[in-house]
Amino acid sequence: MPLQIPDPVLGAWAKGFPARAAGLRLSEVAAAGLRLSDLSTPVLTVHEAALSHNESTVFAWAREQGVLLAPHGKTTMAPALWQRLLDAGAWAISVATPWQAEVAVDAGVPTVLIANAVTDPAAARRFAELLAADPELRILCWADSVATVDILAAATIDAPRPLDVLVELGGADGRTGARTVAEGERIAAAVAAAPGLRLAGVAGYEGPFGPDRSAASVAAVDAYLQTLVELHGRLDYPSGIRPVLSAGGSSFPDRAAAVLAPHRESADVVLRSGAFQIHDDGFYARMSPFGPVTGTAPLQSAMHAWSRVVSQPEEGLALLDAGRRDVPFDLDLPVPQSVAGEITALNDQHAFLRLADGETAGVGDVVRLGLSHPCTAFDKWRVVAVIDDPDAVDPRVIGAVATCF
Repeated sequence: MPLQIPDPVLGAWAKGFPARAAGLRLSEVAAAGLRLSDLSTPVLTVHEAALSHNESTVFAWAREQGVLLAPHGKTTMAPALWQRLLDAGAWAISVATPWQAEVAVDAGVPTVLIANAVTDPAAARRFAELLAADPELRILCWADSVATVDILAAATIDAPRPLDVLVELGGADGRTGARTVAEGERIAAAVAAAPGLRLAGVAGYEGPFGPDRSAASVAAVDAYLQTLVELHGRLDYPSGIRPVLSAGGSSFPDRAAAVLAPHRESADVVLRSGAFQIHDDGFYARMSPFGPVTGTAPLQSAMHAWSRVVSQPEEGLALLDAGRRDVPFDLDLPVPQSVAGEITALNDQHAFLRLADGETAGVGDVVRLGLSHPCTAFDKWRVVAVIDDPDAVDPRVIGAVATCF
């Protein structure tokens, strides 16, 4: 199903794009003949071939595992990139907030999974309106307490179509989610008793239980996933619905598939991994199982930042024009890839590059940066250039995507 893809007219607001691109619609960038050297720094780019590689790798793996994918659209908030996921076979697009869900519905996403509890009555009423207006639309959200169910129930009591609710199960020291299976059963009973709601499955997030890929972390993740299976097996679902059994951040999709996929006869097993489409050169490069663990090709980072040296005030130190307003820093600092050295700190608009012995980077030189965590890279950019080859001397700009942050 084709989505409504933003196609704004570029202007000075489009960070990184040159003055000669002003007046172009986003859809006209591909034919404009731009090169990376035409863009102003700092600039974020996406590598088309890496996108395609990551998408084909993960969707092929999911088909082999017998699981469905509802990738987290909040990673990029870019409908053009959501379209690629849906075209590849995504069961749904996941989001994290009611506002993000509204963006997805407005773009035309047919199934929207809100991987979070909705406790805003106005948002719940809005979802009831959207469902009433479009019989083809499906919205699912989570509840991890009876109090949440009460809010949803009061907001949807007169709704002509029920809102699908998944019981969110967490665990000790986790994030959100009911802390016990018994508590999950009580939440499910409350959902089943509400006329405007429909019990639609069980969901959770295993990321907090495994900070790394050690044997202990994998065992903790597996133990948590087994509790999702246990709760699912204890629930009585309404007739006419195929329940959803969902887990899967981008660090342990292999474990989610291993534990949940054997139960696909009784449920749609849905993994919500979102970072795989972009991947990175930091956290997910360390955590992702794709490669030897899954027996697939490894994923490739599809994003890079390009930053110019604006000062070299002392030997061995270069100051770049990319800072916290431009590149992610919550999990790892950027990594210089075109020169040897280390980014040691970021200010709002500067990066401190300590050069390796014997390395040089003069004022005006452009440095390619590897990044960590696509979720906090894309939220800094309203338009992202798509390039053909980041290893080329001067990559061609073959398109652009707009984000909706």
